[in-house]
Amino acid sequence: MKRQFLNVLFFGGLLMAATLSGCNNDDSEINTPEPEPTEDRWITVAGALMGTTPGDGNGGTMVYSVSKADAKNPDISISVYDNGYAVKSNRTARLQSSEDGNTLFNIAYTGDNGGEFSRYKVEGAGKFTQEDVTVNISQYASTSPRWVKLFDGDKTGIAVNVANIQANNATTGPTPTAPFQYYRGTATVLALNLKEVLISGFKQYQIPLTAAEELAGHNIFRLDAPVLNKAQNKLIIGTWMQKRNPATGLTESTFERLGSKAVVVDYPSLENPKVITSTVGFGDNSGYRSFNSFLGTDGNIYQATQRDSKGSHILKINQNNEYDNAYVFSLDAALGVKDVYVDCWRYAGDGIAYALYTHDGSSQGFVARLDLNGKTASKVDLPYDADLDFGQYQGILVSGEEVYVAVTPVGKDGNIYVINSKTGAVTKGAKLVNKAGNHYIGIF
Repeated sequence: MKRQFLNVLFFGGLLMAATLSGCNNDDSEINTPEPEPTEDRWITVAGALMGTTPGDGNGGTMVYSVSKADAKNPDISISVYDNGYAVKSNRTARLQSSEDGNTLFNIAYTGDNGGEFSRYKVEGAGKFTQEDVTVNISQYASTSPRWVKLFDGDKTGIAVNVANIQANNATTGPTPTAPFQYYRGTATVLALNLKEVLISGFKQYQIPLTAAEELAGHNIFRLDAPVLNKAQNKLIIGTWMQKRNPATGLTESTFERLGSKAVVVDYPSLENPKVITSTVGFGDNSGYRSFNSFLGTDGNIYQATQRDSKGSHILKINQNNEYDNAYVFSLDAALGVKDVYVDCWRYAGDGIAYALYTHDGSSQGFVARLDLNGKTASKVDLPYDADLDFGQYQGILVSGEEVYVAVTPVGKDGNIYVINSKTGAVTKGAKLVNKAGNHYIGIF
């Protein structure tokens, strides 16, 4: 699903989530801790329930929180599906957490409450108190908005959407022979004030490509994963590109890809969209359900590609908000494999990042440590499994020098792993108890 967009809605997810969250666990071997609040932040794990196919994550989302000490303790067992809390979402929730771990943010994805923003107080174990604040952004950004929280002190969330992609002709009116000019959709960029819980601004516009690209049928199909630049005066938004046959209007599943493109808009006005193009990457950079671009310690922005005809790359956007095409970081070359696909990744500081990826057309996931300065990468030594699939993974948590990753094959138990970003040392943490068809999709 991560490689092709399926416009299918799965119903009954919330009912399933509510049913499972009320189940009792009679397995005496499973320890379900009730952590006491400490000065350390809460560690919230999220699990996705199966909808119709094992691992599809379309049955809803459950969350459960523990202390840092318990998250790092392999003698602790966590069963989010038996003891967790069902957050609002018909399919997989789009979760974000506050920097201190005490608040969880969610925008429901599809369904009757799609586009509804919720804020939860994290209180340990399966206790999440929904605060009496809400706002629904569906009338602006649809019931299936893509959004992320900016790294601005938990002040702002940015939701984006592209809708109503249509052919436009050089002439107007009923003339059937009017020449084709382009396909474009209407893009929405919306700012959400996370403190006051209100829409602080939004803009809608069409975003043109070059005339030659549009005449060939290329268009922006999706926007996602905005990031704020160092000067805090521009947002860089990732794109997922599409090509339609100009003669028939049908979407082409295979086509010669353009250089990777991002959209730059003024911030906080959200005006003046501008498309920038990489000549290094040839894939999309919208990510899937997680952050996909990060402001580095050096002031530049680093961005991963997906569906790249030459395997995933890490691209660099300089402080002039343009691609640095002299920076070439091929993950195929660095890892010594082919067709790398980045499912999720996270910048950990000082040029070090961690990526969850597949390669050679397989869905099996792996974890890599990336050195963005040296442009090198190495696979992290973990107990890998053929059913380990990070395709819907959302949250890699960075807390100080520690990087937290949930590693669970679909339908199988796994663990939290804590990686030291300075040394690369790996610590096996709490056991994550799974259920058939389900998998854990993040730590927040």
